[in-house]
Parts: sequence; C-alpha cells; structure tokens
Amino acid sequence: MADFFVRVELHGATGAEYEELHQRMRAAGFFRAIVAATGRTLQLPDAEYHSILPDGQTAPNVRDRVKVIADSVKPGAWVLAMKTVDWALHSRPS
Repeated sequence: MADFFVRVELHGATGAEYEELHQRMRAAGFFRAIVAATGRTLQLPDAEYHSILPDGQTAPNVRDRVKVIADSVKPGAWVLAMKTVDWALHSRPS
C-alpha cells in the first residue's frame, strides 16, 4: 500500500462546486483528513486529499484519475498528485 496526497484547484469555482468535489473525492477513496501517529485526526488544507492505494499505483495514474473526477465538477481543473515515501506532521497540541 502507498500513501498519496493530492491537491486540486478548480478555477473560478463556487463553494457548492468544491462541496461536490469533496463528495466525489470521498466516494473515490480520497479524504480531507489524516490520522497522526498520536491517533488524532487532523484536517488537511482546502482541496487537499489523502488516500492509501494499492502498490503499483503511480503519481501520474492517480493524477489522471483525480483529473477526471475534478473535471466532472468543473472542467479545466489543476491536479497535483504525490506518492509519498515518508511523511511527518507537526501540529499544535490540542
């Protein structure tokens, strides 16, 4: 399994269009939150998503998959997909 982080930008989108994007991304297994090593769930920045996908997936494959989803909401979306080897998080204590 591999971690992927994805950033989507819908140019000139409304709040309702971003909400639709969030719903479609969630249905495709991309989530707007991550779970820290402490077990605490943390929200990602706007229009950023995380997914754990099977081995063999590549950043270009994921980018293309997400681009189809994003363009179905608002054509012309920009998508950045990153496959991570390792990641760490620093957040404010609660």
